Amino acid sequence: MTENLHFTLEEYKQRVRRTQASMDRSGMEVLLVMDPANMNYLTGYDGWSFYVHQGVIVSLDREQPIWFGREQDSNGAKLTSWLPVDAIYGYPDEYVQSRYTHTMRWVADLLREKGLDGKSMGVEMDGYWFNARMHATLVEELPQAGLLDATNLVNWIRAIKSPAEIETMRQAARICEKVMQVAVDEIDVGVWEKDAAAKVCAAQIAGTKTFGGSSPAIFPIMPSAQRTSTAHLTYDPDRRYREGDVVLLELSGVRHRYHMPLSRTVYLGDPPEDLRKTAAGVVQGLEATLAFIRAGVTAEEVEAQWRRAIAHTGVVKPSRVGYAFGLNYVPDWGEHTISLRPGDKTVLEAGMTLHFMPGIWLDTYGFECSEPLLVTEQGCETFVDFERKLFVK
Repeated sequence: MTENLHFTLEEYKQRVRRTQASMDRSGMEVLLVMDPANMNYLTGYDGWSFYVHQGVIVSLDREQPIWFGREQDSNGAKLTSWLPVDAIYGYPDEYVQSRYTHTMRWVADLLREKGLDGKSMGVEMDGYWFNARMHATLVEELPQAGLLDATNLVNWIRAIKSPAEIETMRQAARICEKVMQVAVDEIDVGVWEKDAAAKVCAAQIAGTKTFGGSSPAIFPIMPSAQRTSTAHLTYDPDRRYREGDVVLLELSGVRHRYHMPLSRTVYLGDPPEDLRKTAAGVVQGLEATLAFIRAGVTAEEVEAQWRRAIAHTGVVKPSRVGYAFGLNYVPDWGEHTISLRPGDKTVLEAGMTLHFMPGIWLDTYGFECSEPLLVTEQGCETFVDFERKLFVK
């Protein structure tokens, strides 16, 4: 049902062809894709069904992938993917979370039916969605297949975005701007943290007047006070904001599962001098690094430029300062490919999208100010228009 697709049929087919070319270079004749973002990328399938086993089978000798999943989800594949009915297979409920059998036995039977059981097969070994029992069952059922590690094979193909994907991400950026403004406006002394978080979630779904948002892969990260001394804490549901609070905001706008993350920091009251200095140093370093990023430099060169830019400030950040992002589902909007850190020699190419995220977490508080960007031949383009500063209320 191609009328429900977010991209053209030819774009999906091109994605499959690029995947097949990468498989061929890696010695894989068949690829078992379990990551829901990779499934979506190749077929358009978009269902909240990844709590059970599901996947896409890509073969070098088939133009169309084969989708498999729970039988009651197969109509979702017909509604959201470009695949014909004869490429969609649903397994019966007896395989769902069974103590007596396993879905990979059914998948092995499907591979045998299609004549793919004796071919070299890649699986996403280090993914969230492929586990040890899946691997053991496939080895038992298909001893001749010789399973190969295809971790992030499709993710790397996703690294360079098409013009249509970039336009979708620009829409996510417009949602992100509204979401962040809601957060900054709502956070104030005496306000329940849960109430501010609820309004942020509502803004993520409401989107803009012309298009709506998808649910984000990461729940709004909105820690306050000493909870800002670490990354990835959410709001406290039983606490009100207080005078002297630092509040970190790591939020995202999302459009058709394409994310646009952004971080900013709010202070309630008169900020201490060390926080002001940290904020000024981070923003200065961020802007100097953005001016450096362009196609042709490596990921580790970007991180080295960041360290040079902040060397005089005393700010230290031992963790990576950014990563590739885009299409994804829970639990992460990152693509698990490029990391802006020492040792990553990936050469940046036009069309890559990176979240430059120089978050600083000290013993008693933190500061975040990030920028999502598009790598271009001339430099980089930031997606979001939102002031870079410590917001004081």
